[in-house]
Amino acid sequence: MPTISKKGQQMPASPIRKLVPYAEEAVKNGKNIYYLNIGQPDIKTPKIALQAVKDSDIDVLAYSRSEGSEIYRQKISTYYSKHNINVTHDDIVVTTGGSEALLFAFGSIMDVDDEIIIPEPFYANYNGFSTASGVKVVPVISKIEDNFALPPIEAFEELITPKTKAILICNPGNPTGYLYSKEEIKKLAAIVKKHDLFLIADEVYREFVYDGNTHYSVMQETGLEDHAIMIDSVSKRYSMCGARIGCLVSKNKTLMQTVLKFAQARLSPPTLAQIASEAALDTPQSYFDAVSEEYVERRNTLISELQKIDGVKVAKPKGAFYCIAELPVKNSDDFAQWLLENFDVNGETIMVAPAGGFYSTPGVGLNQIRIAYVLKKESLIKAVNILKEALKVYNN
Repeated sequence: MPTISKKGQQMPASPIRKLVPYAEEAVKNGKNIYYLNIGQPDIKTPKIALQAVKDSDIDVLAYSRSEGSEIYRQKISTYYSKHNINVTHDDIVVTTGGSEALLFAFGSIMDVDDEIIIPEPFYANYNGFSTASGVKVVPVISKIEDNFALPPIEAFEELITPKTKAILICNPGNPTGYLYSKEEIKKLAAIVKKHDLFLIADEVYREFVYDGNTHYSVMQETGLEDHAIMIDSVSKRYSMCGARIGCLVSKNKTLMQTVLKFAQARLSPPTLAQIASEAALDTPQSYFDAVSEEYVERRNTLISELQKIDGVKVAKPKGAFYCIAELPVKNSDDFAQWLLENFDVNGETIMVAPAGGFYSTPGVGLNQIRIAYVLKKESLIKAVNILKEALKVYNN
């Protein structure tokens, strides 16, 4: 029998999606599920984006340029300028989602067995992208007690070896919702310049920043032109996860020439989705203001309800729409599966994402879950009540 590659065997299963079969079975058994496990916003996609596709009069759905259409990239650069990020369309390569942008970045700057330092917990697919690229993740642990703030720079320095090629952050963060301050970005900038590394910033949640805070991009930091790589996507910003349009942004010309070769190898990003994404850039600020206000209310509701449960510890997010909660359980994988298979309150249960998959350090985060507050407030209150009742039963 033909054998599967070691890389394929080592490829991690998604901690977010691996419970789907249990959820499907629960639905078949008549249960209603509150899905807290995945960052699929229930916010409507801007009509202007959907209408642009409907109005397109394309006769032949052809390839676009490998780096993305010039018109779209020019409009993206104009969008960035409104956020004090000064780049040209030549500093942008359009990708099939932020995921492909990360794969292009890994492939362009790292060889097999090279290392990348990532504060954990982190977006679970960073593990997958690293495995696919033959790259080793070197984690530096941020703690729930510190609200998942940036670990001390000394902790990063201790981990740097000749194999280290980059530091990767998500800002604001998935799964923690942590927002890195300008001062923290400057500390990271200093260390990557000192050790001649790249600083990759996944900034797909830029618009979702709360409590009067502001987002500071790595692309705003002077002196990082050769070091900074920004990853972006329309998925969360415009509630367009299915469009699969993202981009990689950098002022490092040699890097961008390399990224383009990867882009050419996969031919082009989706044409219709670029049309929708280009139109979405004309979405009025009022849309984001309303969405932000809604997420703040949801966050406040979720955190308030979680804090009422004995034994639950939760970090308050400053951005994105996720939080990490520490539960009085030994293994959140078992607990999450049990919720779907063996528990309900009046025919209702919840689906959560076990947080162990958001770490690469073995044995860390096993008593934590990630919650995506992408449901309406009333549903969040019901969901947390189910969690409260479930913990009473599970721990007895």
